[in-house]
Amino acid sequence: MTNKVGIIGLGVVGTAVGVVLSNKGYEITGVYDKLSESTKVLVDRIGCTTCSSPQEVSRSADILFITTSDMAIKDVADELAESGAFHSGQVVIHMSGSQTSQLLDGARAFGAFVLSIHPLQSFAGVDRAIANLPGSIFSIEGDHEAYAAGRAIVAALGGEYFIIDSTAKVLYHAGACTVSNYLVTVVDFGIRLLESAGIPGPQAGRALLPLIQGSINNIRDVGIPRALTGPIARGDIETVVHHLEGLEDKMRDDKLLYACLGLYTTSIALAKGTIGAEQAAEFKEILSNVIKGEQ
Repeated sequence: MTNKVGIIGLGVVGTAVGVVLSNKGYEITGVYDKLSESTKVLVDRIGCTTCSSPQEVSRSADILFITTSDMAIKDVADELAESGAFHSGQVVIHMSGSQTSQLLDGARAFGAFVLSIHPLQSFAGVDRAIANLPGSIFSIEGDHEAYAAGRAIVAALGGEYFIIDSTAKVLYHAGACTVSNYLVTVVDFGIRLLESAGIPGPQAGRALLPLIQGSINNIRDVGIPRALTGPIARGDIETVVHHLEGLEDKMRDDKLLYACLGLYTTSIALAKGTIGAEQAAEFKEILSNVIKGEQ
């Protein structure tokens, strides 16, 4: 396997991967995006060649990244297969978190191997993606014959990896979404609660950031469940009931979200050992009644 890499789809991830791999000695033989202006960032940074078609990119490369939108990956792979643009021994990769390598099945008929390689990371822009790729953890899923190439790519990107089965991809992605996307949701919920207490939104967001970072640091340093703090962790039923009363008064529509989060948290507190089964049962009864609409 050579280090000749082609990239189809030059959004944030495709561009960042191209920059990092180029810096690590991979030869970017060709790139293509249906929006010609999307190739400019990568071409300007590393001086690679812009190709006139996806087929031209694929034929130039022994490692092909299809980093289009998730919805377009299969269409691009099928188009390349129909035009005979794959070749034996080629490794074809997409970087979708939710989709398996089976989207690339069309390449297998030509003797190519397929992988999905997904970074457990969020990327707000190209520069941030380039900075965040090193140190990220990647999932690798697909053909065993291509694992060595996948491991080498992750190493070049400065990451670690684990290998998962295609049948596990959906739950893997659900877990990633819960941590990344729903963290934003929970923080927004907290900001709105502070706003309801009269604290301006921008200031509320800034005020919560050290608390958020402290919680993340605790998870890193002592893990879950030991990182859990707060009224449920210490068995303070009275405070939780008081919270529910406050929500009923000022943010009634959000009471259900608080109760659902609290119910899940009760099991973590029980695992931490700072509350007993009797306290956990009382929390669960109170919070379950809210969820059922009985309180």
